[in-house]
Amino acid sequence: MLHTHTTPGSRRRAFRERLASGRLLRMPGAINPLSARLVQETGFEAVYLSGAVLAADLGLPDIGLTTSTEIAARAQQITRVTDLPALIDADTGFGEPMNAARTVQLMEDAGLAGLHLEDQVNPKRCGHLDGKSVVPRADMVRRLQAAARARRDADFLLMARTDARAVEGLAAAIDRAKAYVDAGADAVFPEALADEGEFEAFREAVDVPLLANMTEFGKGPLLDATTLENLGYNIALYPVTLLRLAMGAVEDGLRAIAADGTQASLLPRMQTRSRLYELLGYEEYTAFDSAVFDFTLSPGT
Repeated sequence: MLHTHTTPGSRRRAFRERLASGRLLRMPGAINPLSARLVQETGFEAVYLSGAVLAADLGLPDIGLTTSTEIAARAQQITRVTDLPALIDADTGFGEPMNAARTVQLMEDAGLAGLHLEDQVNPKRCGHLDGKSVVPRADMVRRLQAAARARRDADFLLMARTDARAVEGLAAAIDRAKAYVDAGADAVFPEALADEGEFEAFREAVDVPLLANMTEFGKGPLLDATTLENLGYNIALYPVTLLRLAMGAVEDGLRAIAADGTQASLLPRMQTRSRLYELLGYEEYTAFDSAVFDFTLSPGT
């Protein structure tokens, strides 16, 4: 049946073990619970929940309009159906340090393996847009310290994202990352690095697991998995790839139906009914239902 067979604690431990393995962990961003299940079925070992995707799903731009409870609710829907560790984008923690502390506990309760908090000001914006601003380093340190103190499961991963590269330069971003590790971050997400050399410099300077954001149409290069592994990165993130693929297909399909008056030409591009039912586990639900209702009642009982 379509539900997880693992506990949040076991998924958190598995996530940390994979980060410590020395292998690159490739992490696609799910767009809904069913796509998270497909990420698992295609052999990936972790799944991501992008703040940009969650906002877009609500018809909102990625500028800090979503709330901690909205993303926790979506997170719980996704962790219910997959055995994979899930990492979520928790933006700036949705407020002051106390809000960041509450956010950590909401995400723990949602069954996630970890989250990342960033050092942008509110309202935030997509990390690959111009015009970003970051809070003073001391403010982000307090944000992370509050998050670390609020954590109840020591295996829940606290990752710090810094957007300082585009604002203050590479050296300042590295200095911030080191301060964030000292404040309690288990891993670092350096956003919008410009080239392979900057990825290498960050790896040489920071001695915790590092995430490489391979988002499309951004400021940085799309490095392949072999290159990232050779550079010593621990996670290759594909945060919005599935959303872009899906929405591109939806838009093309709608235009075809509008032009042709039928969806017939689109059938070869569609997931079949049988494949969808296989993914949803119809047979398992039927077997379960039959096992429950395998009796009859005598008249009058």
